[in-house]
Parts: sequence; structure tokens; C-alpha cells
Amino acid sequence: MTTDHAIDPSVPPSGAGCADCETAGGWWFHLRRCAECGHVGCCDSSPGQHATAHFQATGHPVVSSYEPGETWFWNYATNELYESGPALAPPDSHPADQPAPGPADRVPADWTRALHR
Repeated sequence: MTTDHAIDPSVPPSGAGCADCETAGGWWFHLRRCAECGHVGCCDSSPGQHATAHFQATGHPVVSSYEPGETWFWNYATNELYESGPALAPPDSHPADQPAPGPADRVPADWTRALHR
């Protein structure tokens, strides 16, 4: 991976869920973690699409999956997928008992209609 300047392995994630959805009372489908500053945002299928919005606002191009068992990274600037990358500060995913979509108490019954495809 040639994006080492966009990755800070010492920075912990901002929390267990999408920071922006938590603030707004929203929900997410899957989570992504900024590899530079640790901001946790929701994926592009989620209603808020906060991980991409974070890239657009900050210029931080690299995210990692914040889903249990996933190790891939994505570079928004180059549209490149990396199967793995450097170890980031723990935790490496949201809690395994946290559902996707989540959080459970804010996901509407018809949540699949709100997904971006």
C-alpha cells in the first residue's frame, strides 16, 4: 500500500458506531474507519454515507472496514481496494454483538428501502 502518509496506526477509532449518525440520531448499514484520524463513518449503502462525506470534508483518503473479521482498506482518491493493510490501534471493529444494521433501537422496520444501491 503506497498511502502510508494517509494512515496513522496509533490513532484509535472515534467510537463503536458512526460518529455522525450517533450525533444526528440516525442508523447505519456497515461501518468504515478513517485510517488517518480514526473517524468512524457509515458506508455508502447507509442513508447518511458519512465515511465518504468525511473523505470529502477532510481529504483523508483511506478507510478500513470496521466490521468484525474484515481486514480490507479502500482508497477514495484512487478507487483502489487493498485486501489488508497495517494494523491500526484497537479495536479493529465495532463490538461483535452490535448488529448490522445498527444501532438496533434506531433501525426502521423497512430499513432495506433506505439503502443506497
